[in-house]
Amino acid sequence: MRGRTITYWITTALVAFVMGISGGLALSHSPSYMTALSHLGYPAYFSNLLGLGKIAGVCVLLAPGLGRMKEWAYAAFGIVVLSACYSHLSSGDGLMALEPLATGTALVISYAMRPAGRRFAAVHAQASA
Repeated sequence: MRGRTITYWITTALVAFVMGISGGLALSHSPSYMTALSHLGYPAYFSNLLGLGKIAGVCVLLAPGLGRMKEWAYAAFGIVVLSACYSHLSSGDGLMALEPLATGTALVISYAMRPAGRRFAAVHAQASA
């Protein structure tokens, strides 16, 4: 059980780090981030939406409880990762399109290894008992 918890926290920390940094770069309108966003064909205002969503998702993933919100955060991060892959592929970035899958893999492992107290079903069962 200890190995499962360690795996959960390592992968969750990796996802939180990647999403937190990219969310911060998006909100600060970092020149490199804005150039990349423009290359992918997105308008500048989309940076604000991505940044706020990523930062909010990181806060939800790291906060205790919030089982249902965690489910939504995992789903949203999955959509972000798949959308990034598709955007890079559509922009002609070749193998760069596979880079977000590293974060996606960590996201899937984090979801699969999360402790019972961080699952919606367990939190929901406790509340109704």
